[in-house]
Amino acid sequence: MEIQGLGWRTDLALLEISGSVLEDRGDHVVVRTPDNPTFWWGNFLMLAGPPADAADARQWIGAFEAEFPAARHRTFGIDGTGGSAADGASFAALGLETEVSTVMTATSVHGPPRPNGEATYRALVSDADWEQQVELTMAGEEIGYDREFSEGRARQHRRLAEDGHGQYWGAFEDGRLLASMGLFRASPGLARFQTVKTHPDARSRGLAGTLVHEISRFGFADLDAHTLVMVADPEYLAIRVYRSVGFTDTEVQIGTERKPEE
Repeated sequence: MEIQGLGWRTDLALLEISGSVLEDRGDHVVVRTPDNPTFWWGNFLMLAGPPADAADARQWIGAFEAEFPAARHRTFGIDGTGGSAADGASFAALGLETEVSTVMTATSVHGPPRPNGEATYRALVSDADWEQQVELTMAGEEIGYDREFSEGRARQHRRLAEDGHGQYWGAFEDGRLLASMGLFRASPGLARFQTVKTHPDARSRGLAGTLVHEISRFGFADLDAHTLVMVADPEYLAIRVYRSVGFTDTEVQIGTERKPEE
């Protein structure tokens, strides 16, 4: 199955590089992350297109349950470049939520309008750095971002960095990690951001914008990237931060999910 969407294509590329297993079934791809089974978007079905109707969606849910019998979540990616919430309507009728994300790209970047010069911006390198990353991942989050998930994601990202595919950077003040994000090579000339996060106590200080700018420069210079890819929530204020340093809206990415019940 050939993935059309730039967001999904880079998602799957990084998952596979970091240890996830992809099984191409022709009209869908089964994505497994054996060492992090609670990672919703590391254990899902990637569909070639939206279900035709509720009956079709119900069959896909059955296919998911056959592949992941112990999973408490249900997640489906829907391939394409210009979809809408309507693509997830058949799943929504069965109780799943539709995620509409904006795929953004940049071929150059510039400094943010409100740079933060107080923090130190650098790659995560030590065990202590990565332990702080686990805590930052969980800070202020709801169900799903528990320690098992957070530690699993940190292992994947650290593996990517140590294998030379890119780096995970943080904004530090007095040794404390306040914001972080990864940037990794997905294919020649193409690098993808991972998990942009700012601690709730440190928001609206220009940390994220400055960090995006700094790590983007690393991507162009050290990863030989011609294009950087970012996937963002179009309804969340952070998308304005990415636009402010040079990212533009390029595609739409659709996913559907049912989160585990508490």
